Amino acid sequence: MVTSHKIGQNDAWEGVVTDKSRGLLDGSNLYHVAEIRLADGATTRFRIGRRLWKSLAVGDRVVKRPGEDPVRG
Repeated sequence: MVTSHKIGQNDAWEGVVTDKSRGLLDGSNLYHVAEIRLADGATTRFRIGRRLWKSLAVGDRVVKRPGEDPVRG
């Protein structure tokens, strides 16, 4: 099952991009979303910044450390 949430400042995870999309989820703001398969096998959708979203491709590794923004890894 895929869950979706905004990334918290103290979250820590790493995984592989399985899909990416964008959309006007609330009708006025464009959101960039990446579906990430985490190391434990769970799949989660995260809202990410436009710059990171544009740099990612399916199969890329993403790392999120506590207190930092997610980065391509």
